[in-house]
Amino acid sequence: PSLLAVNFADASPATVKEGDPAPMIEALNQDSKWVKLADFKGRPIVLFFYPKDDTPGCTKQACKLRDVYREFQKRKVAVFGVSRQSAASHAEFRTKHKLPYDLLVDEDGAIGSKFVIDQMPIVGFFKRQTVLIGADGKILRIFRDVDPETHDSMILETLASTDKP
Repeated sequence: PSLLAVNFADASPATVKEGDPAPMIEALNQDSKWVKLADFKGRPIVLFFYPKDDTPGCTKQACKLRDVYREFQKRKVAVFGVSRQSAASHAEFRTKHKLPYDLLVDEDGAIGSKFVIDQMPIVGFFKRQTVLIGADGKILRIFRDVDPETHDSMILETLASTDKP
């Protein structure tokens, strides 16, 4: 069974691009609690897709976002990691690395497909990509080639460039 509910009226997977309304997904987090993106309307949202919990690159990426999380909080940005592992795997990864944000379960890849996230040649793993959703619910930026070393600064720079004086 799918762990995802999607409002299909918001966006079509074949055409999701910057400027389009983001799919308003609902997914289970690491504690098996439902998270609804619609609940964060009026706030920017970072959805970072990563291959696998507790692997070197994914750990670096997640921890760098953890380390700048206060900056996201100041900007009222909601941050969510998304990969294809189970809630139990996410819970262990989150606890081990003291991650302050939710990790969303996408075991069947449905969330990734709604955001047109590329898959790795190894079945069941997302490529490292990020979707930045603006406070208006539209896709502000899609980062297709994410470097775990600079990922956090790329997102913060993009957010800063959209700040109004």
